[in-house]
Amino acid sequence: MSRLDLKKLLTSSVTVADGAIGTLLYEAGYDLCFEELNVTKPEEIYAIHQAYIEAGATIIQTNSYAANAQKLKRYGLQESVGAINQASVQLARKAVQDSGKKQVFVLGTVGGIQGFQSEQLDYKESMQALVEQVDLLLQAEVDGLLFETFYDFSEIKQLVIEARKRTQLPIIANVSLGDIGVLKGGIRLSDALTELYEVGADVTGLNCRMGPYHMLRSIEELELPYDIPLACYPNASLPGYRDGRFVYASNTDYFTSMSERFINEGVHLIGGCCGTTPAHIKAIKEAASGRKPVKRKIRLQSLKTETIERFHEQRPSIKDLVEEKQTIIVELDPPKKLHIDPFIEGAKAIRDAGADALTLADNSLASPRIDNQTLAMLLKEEGIRSLVHLTCRDRNLIGLQSHLMGLDLAELNDLLVITGDPSKIGDFPGATSVYDVSSTKLLPLIKQMNEGISFSGKSLGRATNFTTAAAFNPNVKHLDKAVRRLEKKIEAGAHYFLTQPIFDERQFEEVYEATKHLSVPIFVGIMPLTSSRNAEFLHNEVPGISLSDDTRVRMARAGEDKMKAEQEGLAMAKSLADAAATYFNGLYLITPFLRYRLTVELTRYLRTHTTAPLSKERKLQ
Repeated sequence: MSRLDLKKLLTSSVTVADGAIGTLLYEAGYDLCFEELNVTKPEEIYAIHQAYIEAGATIIQTNSYAANAQKLKRYGLQESVGAINQASVQLARKAVQDSGKKQVFVLGTVGGIQGFQSEQLDYKESMQALVEQVDLLLQAEVDGLLFETFYDFSEIKQLVIEARKRTQLPIIANVSLGDIGVLKGGIRLSDALTELYEVGADVTGLNCRMGPYHMLRSIEELELPYDIPLACYPNASLPGYRDGRFVYASNTDYFTSMSERFINEGVHLIGGCCGTTPAHIKAIKEAASGRKPVKRKIRLQSLKTETIERFHEQRPSIKDLVEEKQTIIVELDPPKKLHIDPFIEGAKAIRDAGADALTLADNSLASPRIDNQTLAMLLKEEGIRSLVHLTCRDRNLIGLQSHLMGLDLAELNDLLVITGDPSKIGDFPGATSVYDVSSTKLLPLIKQMNEGISFSGKSLGRATNFTTAAAFNPNVKHLDKAVRRLEKKIEAGAHYFLTQPIFDERQFEEVYEATKHLSVPIFVGIMPLTSSRNAEFLHNEVPGISLSDDTRVRMARAGEDKMKAEQEGLAMAKSLADAAATYFNGLYLITPFLRYRLTVELTRYLRTHTTAPLSKERKLQ
C-alpha cells in the first residue's frame, strides 16, 4: 500500500496504533531527553518499534514527541533538531522493513508546547518550532503526521492549518482534555474536533491525561454533525507513585474490553499513551480484529446546557469605589506569630481612621505568616473589608482553584494577584517554589471562573465574583516597557493596579502621563520610612523598590533617634500622598513592620485634607 492509501485505511477500518515509547524508556532507566536516544541509543528505540509491530500495531509513531527546538533547548540540543528528527524516522522505517510486514505505516509525531506552565513561551516562537519539526519529518518521508498532547486548542488548530499547506498526507490531530468532554478554557470536545477536521485534519481525537474510563465518557458525550473519523490514545490508567517513580496498572484484559467499547462508539484509530506497553497494544489488536468502524450516532438530543447562576454582590467593588472618589487601602502584613491581638487592634484602628480596605499579603518575601484568608474572615466579622493577596508561588493549579473557590464562598472577592517572591529569599530557602502559573496566566483563569468555568474547563455550577488587582512597578529605567506589561495584564483580566511604593514626588506626574490612556484605576504606593537603616535596606535589597537620593539623605540626618526618624518618614509620606492625590484617586498605604500608628496617622491626614476635584480626564486614575 502507498503512503496515500493510509487515508483510506483510516476511514474504512479499525486501525491499531502503537503505545508509549517514553514509558518503556523510563522503565529501562532513562530519565532525561528520550528523543536524544534516537542518536545515542538507536538500538533501544528500534527494539521498541519492533515490539509494537510484533504486538499488532499497523501504525507506529516516530520517537520525536518533544523533538522541537524549544523543548530540546532545555537539554542544550537545539542545534540537533534536524539530526534527531531524521534519525527518528530512519529507525521507525528500519523496524518496519525488518518486520517484513508491508502494511505498517510510520507517523511523524509532533507534541504540543503551550500549556499551563508559568514560563512565558512566546506563541510565535513555539509555532515556528513546531512547523520546523513538521518540515523535517516530511523531508524524512513519513507516511503521515500525528499531532498529540495539545492542551492549547489554538496551537493545534494553527499547526493543522500550517501542515495542510505543506502536505496531502494524512494528519491525525489529538487534543488532551482539561476535564471530561472539555478542553482548557471550556471548549467543548465536539466543537474542537469538528473545527480541526474542517481546517484539514483527516482524523481527530484525544490522547493522554486520562485512562480508558474517562476517555470513553468523553467520547460518549460527543456531538459530531457528521462522520468524522475518531482516534483514541488513552493512558494505561491513572498513575501511581511508588519508590520515587510513576507506575501504571498492568491491565491488558481491561484494555481489551474497553477497546471494544471505543469501537462501538465509532473510534477508527486506537493506540496507547502513558503507561501502555506492547501487551496493551496486543489487547487492542484482539478487540479490533475483524471489526469495521461503527457509524457514529448523532446525539443532538443529549446535548445538555447548564444555566450558570451569577451572584451579584450588593456592595461596590474596590474598583467601583476608586472610580468615584478618593479611596484608601492600607497594607498590614499578617503576623508571623499566633498572637494576633496587636494585628486585630491595628486593623480596627486603620478602619476607624477612614481606610476603605485592608490589604493582606500572602507570605510576603517568601516567609511563612498566618494564612491571609483566615485573617480576612476574622476581619470581616469586625466589619473590615480585605483585599486578599494571592501568590502563584505556594500552590499548584489544584490548590489555586481550591483556594479561589473557598475565597468566593467566603465572599472575599477582592484579590491582588501576584507571581510571588521566590522561596529561596525567605525563611526556608530549601522550600520549593511551585509557579505552575505566573500572575499573567492566573488572571485569565480567574476571569474564566467569573464565567462559571473551572481551570480545566468544567462548569463550576455558579460564576465567581472576583475583582482582581495586579502589581505595577514604576520604579524602573524604562517605564514604557512596564506600561506595556500593564496592558498585557489588563488583557489577561486585571481590573486595577497597585504600585510599589514611590518615594519621589516628581514621579507621580511621570507615571500619570505614561498611564492616562489606560482604562483601569491605579493605586499608588506610599510607605512611611522608619529609619535610615530601613531606607537603605529597601533601596538596596528589596526588589522593585527604589528611593531617591534626597529621601535617603533626609532619613540619614535623623540619625539614631527613632522618634525623629519616624516623624521625618511620616512627614515625607504626607507630602508624597498630597502629590499623589493630585493625579490619582487611589492611594495604597504600606504599613512598615506592623507599626500601624504611622499609617493610621497618614490615613487620618488624608481624610481631613481635601483635594481638588478630579477632572473628568483623570477620574479613572
